[in-house]
Amino acid sequence: MANTPSPFDPVSIGPITLRNRFIKSGANEAMCIDGKPTKALVKHHRNLAAGGVGMTTVAYMAVAKVGRTLPNQIWMRPEVIPDLKVLTQAVHDEGAAISAQITHGGSFVTGMKVRGRTISSSSGFNPAGMMKGNIFQRAMNEDDMARVEAEFVSAAQLAREGGFDAVELHMGHGYLLNQFISPLSNRRTDEYGGGAENRVRFPARVLAAVKRAVGEEMAVLAKINVADGVRRGATAEDGMVTARALEAAGADMLVLSGGRNVESTWFMFGSNMNRETISRVLKQQGDWMTSLMMKAAASTEPEVDFKPLYFMEYSRKIRAAVTMPLAYLGGARSLADAEQSLAEGFECVVMARPLIHDPALVNKLRSGELTKSGCDNCNACVAYIYHPAGTWCVHNPPNDLLSNTIPAAAVN
Repeated sequence: MANTPSPFDPVSIGPITLRNRFIKSGANEAMCIDGKPTKALVKHHRNLAAGGVGMTTVAYMAVAKVGRTLPNQIWMRPEVIPDLKVLTQAVHDEGAAISAQITHGGSFVTGMKVRGRTISSSSGFNPAGMMKGNIFQRAMNEDDMARVEAEFVSAAQLAREGGFDAVELHMGHGYLLNQFISPLSNRRTDEYGGGAENRVRFPARVLAAVKRAVGEEMAVLAKINVADGVRRGATAEDGMVTARALEAAGADMLVLSGGRNVESTWFMFGSNMNRETISRVLKQQGDWMTSLMMKAAASTEPEVDFKPLYFMEYSRKIRAAVTMPLAYLGGARSLADAEQSLAEGFECVVMARPLIHDPALVNKLRSGELTKSGCDNCNACVAYIYHPAGTWCVHNPPNDLLSNTIPAAAVN
C-alpha cells in the first residue's frame, strides 16, 4: 500500500505519458454529423480536458462506412482529418491527451440498413439487426479478415494524422472483434473458433497490425470484456486468455469492461437501463419500433442494484493473468474508489457517467471540493445517444442542438 501511486500521479502508457491516471471512457456521445465530429463534440471533450482528466476517449469511430452502428457516427477517411485536428487541438490546449476508439460493428448495426448481409464471426440470424432489417449475417472469410485488418490499420494511421495520442480498439460489448471473442457469437469450427485461445486469434492479429503501424508514436489500447455476464457467454477465465493474447500482441494497456449490448446491458452498467427514458427519446424521434423492442428486452432483465466497483472481482483475475498496464472500469464513483483501484494494481481508473454528470470532477476531487461524484446512476444519459443534441446528464441543462449540426472544422 505504501508504494501505491496517487490517482493524480503521471503514468506512462507505451510512448505517451498522461498527467494523471483518470481516463474518460469511450461512451457514445452522438455528437457527429455526416460521419464527422461536430462543434458540440469539441466542446464536450474540451470541457473534460479542462476538468482535469489525464486522457479523454472519443467513442466509436468506425474503421469503415459499413462499420457504423448509427447513421451519423464518425467513420475514418481522409476527409475527416480537418475536423479531427480541431477536436484533438482543443483537448491538447487544455493539457490532456486524447484517444480514438476505433471499431467495426459487424452484425451489430441498430440504426440503419446495411446492403447485403452484415459480417460477423459466424453466419445465421442476427437479432441485433432486426430493428433495421439486417436480419441475417454471414461468416467472415480470409479475404474479409484481411480487409478489416487493413481498415483498422488505416483508421489508426488517420487518427495519428488527426492528432490523437492513442487508439483504443474496441473488443467488447458485442461489436465485431467481440463477435469473435465471445462464444455467444462465435460458432466457428476453424482456427478462429472453439476455445478462448482460438476465438481471440483474429482480434489479436488486428491489434498486432495496428501496433506495427503506429505503435512507435501512439499508445495502442484495447477495450475488452472481463466477462459477458450471461450463461454461455465469455467468463473471467476467458478474459484472462484474451488479456494474455493481447499482451503478447503488443497492447500498451487494456481497458477492462464487461457485458454485451444485446444480451446483458445491466451487467455492463452495473444497474438496469433506464428503459422509460430510452423509450421516450426514441418516440420523440419517431422510432416507435425500436422503442417497443427496447421495452420487450427490459422484461427479460434481472433487477440489479448499483454497487461501486462492480467489476472488481472479475478484473482482479485479469490483473493476476498479465503484467501489462490495466485500466479499471466499472462503478468508480469516488476518490476512494480510484485509490482502491490503484491499490489493487491497476494503473488507471476509467469513468464515463460521473464525467458526463460533471466534466470537472477530477479537478474537484484534486482540490477537495468533492470526494465523490454526484452521479446517481439513473442511466438516463444513455438514452440520449438517440437524441439529435447528443448525450447529456438529465440533471444538467440540455446540450445546444445547433452546435451538434455543425462540423468541427466549419467556419462560423
